[in-house]
Amino acid sequence: MKAVSSKITKGIQLESILNCADNSGARKLKVIAVKGYKGVHRRLPKAGVGDVIVCSVIKGSEKLRKTVVYAVIVRQKSAYKRSNGIRVKFEDNAAVLVNPKTFDPQASEIRTAIAKESVERFSSIGKIASIVV
Repeated sequence: MKAVSSKITKGIQLESILNCADNSGARKLKVIAVKGYKGVHRRLPKAGVGDVIVCSVIKGSEKLRKTVVYAVIVRQKSAYKRSNGIRVKFEDNAAVLVNPKTFDPQASEIRTAIAKESVERFSSIGKIASIVV
């Protein structure tokens, strides 16, 4: 896991609903924790593109529903600024399911566009992605 070159605005917080961008069988994910978040007492943990989150699958295949999984955020609605001055924002919030120990993706392909910052941090996600923006 590498550092990200952009200044990522943390646009996703606890209880946010995310789309699942891969073909793992999950459709909707609910954020229940942010991995590595250290914050102030009673403040809701926040996450941005490229962060690892702990989620609960709320919609998807029967095998995955109501299970706790790890995911990496690949898109967010809230705009963030890249190092070259461009502001980037997507039309939805999305994540990709990953293995909790190695952070390799569980699925075999990602058909939708994902952010370049998540590929910088996790190169294995970029290998299965079709479009990197």
